[in-house]
Amino acid sequence: MILAGDIGGTHTRIALFNEEGGKLKLVLERVYPSREHKSLDEIVSLFISNESVKVKVACFGIAGPVLHGRVSTPNLAWVVDAIQLTKLLGIDAVWVINDLQAHASGVDDLETADFILLNKLETAGGNAALIAAGTGLGEAGLYWDGTRRWPFPCEGGHCDFAPRNDQEIALFQYLSKKFGRVSYERVLSGPGLRNIYEFLHETGAEQQPDWLKDELAHAADPVAVISQYGIEGKAAICERALDMFVSIYGAEAGNLALKMMAVGGIFISGGIAAKIMPKLTGPAFLQAFVSKGRLQPLMETIPVRVIVNDQVGLIGAARYAVLQASKATATTIPWG
Repeated sequence: MILAGDIGGTHTRIALFNEEGGKLKLVLERVYPSREHKSLDEIVSLFISNESVKVKVACFGIAGPVLHGRVSTPNLAWVVDAIQLTKLLGIDAVWVINDLQAHASGVDDLETADFILLNKLETAGGNAALIAAGTGLGEAGLYWDGTRRWPFPCEGGHCDFAPRNDQEIALFQYLSKKFGRVSYERVLSGPGLRNIYEFLHETGAEQQPDWLKDELAHAADPVAVISQYGIEGKAAICERALDMFVSIYGAEAGNLALKMMAVGGIFISGGIAAKIMPKLTGPAFLQAFVSKGRLQPLMETIPVRVIVNDQVGLIGAARYAVLQASKATATTIPWG
């Protein structure tokens, strides 16, 4: 029995898997609101107690820079430690890895129906990469060794935001006054979409209708309202905010493709993508993605796919555990 976790700033997903004939089979999944719990240890203890299960290996994908199996999560007040989880579970093997490394580890376990193609290009050999906007912005690479791809983590979402035009320069200046340093995560995330909306409103670039102001003030999830009305065209300020978001998303996906030389493809994951699919499948994302000057011909050869299976992080964590367990020794405490 494999215990897998996909831990984000909003939700923590915990699941059990079996491996049958080389394929992973989901046995059970539970979702917990991350901020309602003091730690991952608390959630894991609750899960194991409620489900009365005994696991053999475990892997948890967690947002943040994981070093030697330990991470202080940037969007939660948690410290997650593989050694502590090993003791808690009473097993020999627990891995803690970056959440986007987990997502990337699950790509090859997905089916054709788990993807939506943004261009009509077939996947090919070569490096690939994955980008995911959600509570934060995650990125990961997949190195091609000539036979298969090997996922590895990075923290590219925290790189400096690079504005491309006068409007984005003004956005950068607005965010710089508010935060000091401006990373891509300040723009490409749930809070990032809210930042773009507030920039348009507070600088007078767009008017905020009174009815929308009242609705956002009482909404449980204001970002969901902004994205929904942006797709529906119900409010100009929401539509413009979402259009800016999608264009910047495409540009940064293209940046990632260049840095990773990801001729094998770019995969888009995360909680936001599925909710704004009508915009992602429009022209703005791909236009920004390929607009890389002299390297545009190269960019036009790179497949871009959206992952629509929201269990990819769990699947990838389970796959990582299976691969690592096959080469770990009983006397070694593994780490991600």
